[in-house]
Amino acid sequence: MTTTHSVPEASDPPPGGDLEARSAAMHDDPRFLELRSRLVRFVLPASIGFLAWYVLYVLMSAYARDVMSTKVVGSANVALFFGLLQFVTTFGIAILYSRYANRRFDPLADELREELEAGPGVPGARKGEDA
Repeated sequence: MTTTHSVPEASDPPPGGDLEARSAAMHDDPRFLELRSRLVRFVLPASIGFLAWYVLYVLMSAYARDVMSTKVVGSANVALFFGLLQFVTTFGIAILYSRYANRRFDPLADELREELEAGPGVPGARKGEDA
């Protein structure tokens, strides 16, 4: 049994309307702007905080060798614990981001994606609403 697939003609409109035009229009949607704002409110402080912590580690390693070489437990010194805390901080931020995204980004992003993929409709209408 052979199946044939029809290839759309170049003049046929894409299914669901012009995705590129709808994507561009989505950038002006207040819900999309809120989503971007939520992202920036998490990513910017987390990035600045982590980079400051990392720069502190590098600067202390370069210029405060006496402090960094202070023994804490056995032969483990402050520098070793600072280095290990870099890993802990990285994983901690990743976990916090995942939880924040699940709670604050994903529901709104899913709604916007469904609307975008559904095709032309009532812009800004939420599920179950007519205009």
